[in-house]
Amino acid sequence: MPSIYSEAETRERRRYNTVMFAMLAVLIATTLSSFMVGYFPLTLGEVLRAFAWQFGYQGEVLPQAVTIFWRIRLPRILAAVLIGASLSSAGAAYQGMFRNPLVSPDILGVSSGASFGAALAIINGLPSWGIQLSAFVGGALAVALAYIISRKSAHSQTLSLVLTGIMIMALGNAGVTMIQYIANPNDVLQQVMFWLMGSLAKVTMEGLGWSAAPMIIGLVVVLALRWRLNILTLDEEEAQSLGVNVKRYRLVFIVFSTLLSAAAVCLGGLIGWVGLMVPHMGRALVGPCHSRLLPTCAMLGAICLLVMDAIARSLLTLELPLGVVTNVLGAPFFVYLILRRKEGR
Repeated sequence: MPSIYSEAETRERRRYNTVMFAMLAVLIATTLSSFMVGYFPLTLGEVLRAFAWQFGYQGEVLPQAVTIFWRIRLPRILAAVLIGASLSSAGAAYQGMFRNPLVSPDILGVSSGASFGAALAIINGLPSWGIQLSAFVGGALAVALAYIISRKSAHSQTLSLVLTGIMIMALGNAGVTMIQYIANPNDVLQQVMFWLMGSLAKVTMEGLGWSAAPMIIGLVVVLALRWRLNILTLDEEEAQSLGVNVKRYRLVFIVFSTLLSAAAVCLGGLIGWVGLMVPHMGRALVGPCHSRLLPTCAMLGAICLLVMDAIARSLLTLELPLGVVTNVLGAPFFVYLILRRKEGR
């Protein structure tokens, strides 16, 4: 019997390694393709020469290709990779913590809090970095408030967190609506609406720098502790009987998953559904074990958002907001999940 389990584990490890290598190849190919598509399409040769120009390449290269590569497409492609990996990893962590596959990263009000913070900064005329900082602080404060209130509840902390998060979400949305109501329709309102629709069109290397650090820190911590999520998916009494401090690890995952979500939202605006869809795709590929699921979700999320951003840039003559593309693709996926769960009962 032990040899059978050993062989099964070896097969699972090989399958997981195969999936990761395949996704790495797809990620590289998708990244290269993303540099080529857009309002000003580039060939693969122009992309490679523009890249090599920065490192002393002396051959013929178009100045427009260099500008497009380094100042326009590189920041938004790096942002798409980081945001996709962050939202999908946070989604998988939240779904594991709350033992609910229909939970998304904004369940504790991080998106609505970040939206309110960004809208508040826009209406006060703050620069781009101020909007990002305000969005990040708003998202973090929303989750902190939800957590503090849930600690005072006599009910289960998991249930209290979800219910409090819904309340915080409603308050944040109300604040955004009030700002939209009083904003100047010729200027400020348009900026608020553009931010709420989600887009990577205005991402710069400077703006990316403000958000990249918290996203990388969050990814490192969540991936390093990912095997603990398998224990948090158990009943609280059963997890405690194994000697695990459930409250401590739940707080750690809430903090760093919120860090991922808030940093992603403050950089790209509201980009929905990625944190809900990608963990389900990851489970279909590698199973529910979080030690394999989270790295898979991080890579798969980066690929998915790169593809969606490429669609947003190339589908029509005018660039579509990225949030519109993710909503159009995410809504049918959610219906599919509901129908599949109903058929499985």
